[in-house]
Amino acid sequence: MEKMKGLYRQYGHAVPLLLYGVIYLSWFTWLERTNTKNYQVIHLAVDDKIPFCEVFIVPYLLWFAYVSAVVVFLFFKNKTDYFRACAFLFTGMTVFLIISTLFPNGHDLRLATMPRDNVFTSMVAALWKTDTPTNLWPSIHVYNSIGAHIAVMHNETLRGRKPVWISSGILAFSIILSTMFIKQHSVFDVLTGIIMGAFMYVLVYRREWLALPGTQRNKKTPQVD
Repeated sequence: MEKMKGLYRQYGHAVPLLLYGVIYLSWFTWLERTNTKNYQVIHLAVDDKIPFCEVFIVPYLLWFAYVSAVVVFLFFKNKTDYFRACAFLFTGMTVFLIISTLFPNGHDLRLATMPRDNVFTSMVAALWKTDTPTNLWPSIHVYNSIGAHIAVMHNETLRGRKPVWISSGILAFSIILSTMFIKQHSVFDVLTGIIMGAFMYVLVYRREWLALPGTQRNKKTPQVD
């Protein structure tokens, strides 16, 4: 019994993550099966000017490992940063689920036929076969990429390692671009994902960011004689 209590004290903060994972996947699966007709088509004129570039399937799929790796690292290394990251991610994902439930949405950006035949177009085709072109707004790929990079930049260990935070920034930016280049999202989905990420950054991180040593808030105002 004592051993069980010790394990819970050490790893009990996994419970919210596991519970939310079950809720999110169940809700999202239901949406994917339900929102197949009579949805609002999201489209901007600029979407038609963005070329299809199948190689971006690579950063798009790396998103799953990227976000998971950041959360797992924080889980074991910094419980406070872990809970901040979870608050950021879970809130945005819940907003996405509510929007998709109340305002079913989708797009018609996917190509009828692939312009080329290579391993990357095959990967895109496989993705399109399993993932419906619905429930897109705002883009969770975009939002969670922003959240993961913010979490990296606010963790003392990770932000102190320049190659890590530079790689994180490049990957997050590549993932955001990938959502448009492989025709998974409209520019509208991407912009709203960025806006929601900026808003949640203020709610979850901004106050403490301002209070960090060396920031403007902590600098003394020079005295004028």
